Amino acid sequence: MKLAILGYGKMGKAIEGIAQKRGHEIVLRISSTNLHELTDANLKKADIAIEFSNPESAEQNVRMCIDAGVNVICGSTGWGDALPEVRRLAQEKGVGFLHATNFSVGVNIFFEVNKLLASLMNEWNEYDVAVEETHHVHKKDAPGGTAITITEQIIDNLVRKNAWKLNGDSSDDVIPVTAHRIDEVPGTHKVTYSSQIDSIDIIHTAHSREGFAKGAVLAAEFINGKSGIFTMKDVLGIS
Repeated sequence: MKLAILGYGKMGKAIEGIAQKRGHEIVLRISSTNLHELTDANLKKADIAIEFSNPESAEQNVRMCIDAGVNVICGSTGWGDALPEVRRLAQEKGVGFLHATNFSVGVNIFFEVNKLLASLMNEWNEYDVAVEETHHVHKKDAPGGTAITITEQIIDNLVRKNAWKLNGDSSDDVIPVTAHRIDEVPGTHKVTYSSQIDSIDIIHTAHSREGFAKGAVLAAEFINGKSGIFTMKDVLGIS
């Protein structure tokens, strides 16, 4: 499989390493130093484009891939408002598109546990819930996409909560989200349900970028040759 990597920073290089170990070829690497090489002709050399740039560039990059007829997976967060239109465009063009706030296999299993726990907590009003994330200091969006996904899953499954607030106080219907930025921490996410009697925590801690990179390559392998809109649940076979 021939891959284009759009966003050749630390994550892009981690993806490159995993992809090459799995026998794939990198035919295009785009960073801030060679944006002039991001052309329709160069994109068409790839079977799949993997987009991990930044919130400012992601939408344009993905649109260029779709216009070139190249299937694309995207892990850039912070541009979610544009996703519905981009998904519509991908369907219209018959291109495969997969966006995920987190490609880690472990995080996507964590997502399922999070939804189940939130549903169970509908019977226990004495427990309040809070979400906490910790990332490296280079991450631009706060909270990150993974924390937002986690919080929105709770809202979808826990009737008494209908909103979230960054660095705010808990209230009857609002989930407080705390975002920490510390050195080179790859990513830690924690959901806590607390009562006067006890607390329940679920935590995912990434030890390196390798988990995210491997998940991105698995997603690229899955979407190769397919058209339509997909999620990591499709990649992992989670019903």
